[in-house]
Amino acid sequence: MGRLFLVTLEGKSYSCKHCKTHLALCDDVVSKSFHCRYGKAYLFSKVANVTVGVKEDRLMMTGLHTVADIFCVKCGSIVGWTYETAHEEDQKYKEGKSVLERYKVSGPDGSNYWVRNETHIISGGEEDQV
Repeated sequence: MGRLFLVTLEGKSYSCKHCKTHLALCDDVVSKSFHCRYGKAYLFSKVANVTVGVKEDRLMMTGLHTVADIFCVKCGSIVGWTYETAHEEDQKYKEGKSVLERYKVSGPDGSNYWVRNETHIISGGEEDQV
């Protein structure tokens, strides 16, 4: 394996929660309203220090997309995916952009997003969160 070159991002950034490698700047967030299997995900106009996996077609909530998983270049953890092609016209804005799954990255203040398994108890026809 060759020498690893990492880009150090200037400013507030999101980083890999495992090895703290910088992945994206706060200024490059396009949307915070994305979701993944484990919770929140953010769409970024550009990311750094990632490698791109194999392209594949995935049927997502917003239609069929050609995507590739992205991995932290330092530790190899999967951190999200990148949109190669959006097959629906109203989804074309995603092309060339990347999604970072919030529970896989540390926020600009060093915070982590934890997935909580919430238990619902049904009593008297209403659901209460515990």
